[in-house]
Amino acid sequence: MELTFSFQFYDLPLQHPFQISRYTVTVQKTAIVCITDGIYFGYGEATVNPYYHSTLERLTESFIKIQPQVEAASGLHPEELWKNIEPILKHDYFALCAVDIAFWDFYARKSNRTLRSYWSDEEAITPLTSYTIGIDSIEKMQQKIMEKPWPIYKIKLGTSNDIEIVEGLRKITDSVFRIDANCAWNAEQAINYSKILKDLNVEFIEQPLKADDSEGMKKVKLESYLPVIADESCQRETDVSICAELFHGINIKVMKCGGITPALRMIRAAREAQLLLMAGCMTESTIGISGLVQIAPLLDYLDADGPLLLSKDIADGVRFDMGKIVYPNAFGSGAKLYT
Repeated sequence: MELTFSFQFYDLPLQHPFQISRYTVTVQKTAIVCITDGIYFGYGEATVNPYYHSTLERLTESFIKIQPQVEAASGLHPEELWKNIEPILKHDYFALCAVDIAFWDFYARKSNRTLRSYWSDEEAITPLTSYTIGIDSIEKMQQKIMEKPWPIYKIKLGTSNDIEIVEGLRKITDSVFRIDANCAWNAEQAINYSKILKDLNVEFIEQPLKADDSEGMKKVKLESYLPVIADESCQRETDVSICAELFHGINIKVMKCGGITPALRMIRAAREAQLLLMAGCMTESTIGISGLVQIAPLLDYLDADGPLLLSKDIADGVRFDMGKIVYPNAFGSGAKLYT
């Protein structure tokens, strides 16, 4: 039976302007793809992101390119489809991710299985997700925390008063902090800050230096008082072995690596290298997050708060109860677009 492949763009308005060291977003544009045989449906998501050159035009072009292969993929395993379309989408892994997760979702629903059941026990313990606090004035960042009590916060830094920010936020909560500098520091800053941040109950630092600063990261890994986790430095499978020399762990983002299929391979490689394992998200809807959290049982840390940052979502699916994943009682990823 031939499949039908379609895609549609949405605007996701945010509760607050979301600022990191590189840019600020108030409305996140995203693409939702759907694969169906007329009975079962599978969904995936790819966001627009200037840093990774993901644009509306590029995503549209990519989806049109692989439509014939996807619609002829009935009976294939998701790993086979990924191998077939990766050469076509080797310059657009965001689009590749959306298609890969949509096909995994369709494949699992058609088999009457949850997606995570293919690689883990459905009742396995999963890590709590963090909730991200974007860069703002200290007062506004404090207000965001007070509005959203949560056990773990990811604090975005990359300002001229980073330590002052963390000290100010620590005054109002005892929750665990994780720091994401988004490439904004140099090696000396990262090392010096790590000692202070450890005393402020920070768990780890994510991507302190620019992605290409290998020499700096060697020094940081050796001298940091906290674990350092790669993000921008770890985009594809081939980056895992490189990051093993420079970081204590990696943050896998399925949009950057091309979906669940390569993420599972990255997880295996990271475990073999004895790296800490985290998965993170973009600012995305419940469609994308419901797919992402299917790999949560395999991880040490999780950052899957995309829908929590939105003022209006476009889908039902996974929920979070004070950081804990609440999987829907449904097959596949369990995600469903609002009608």
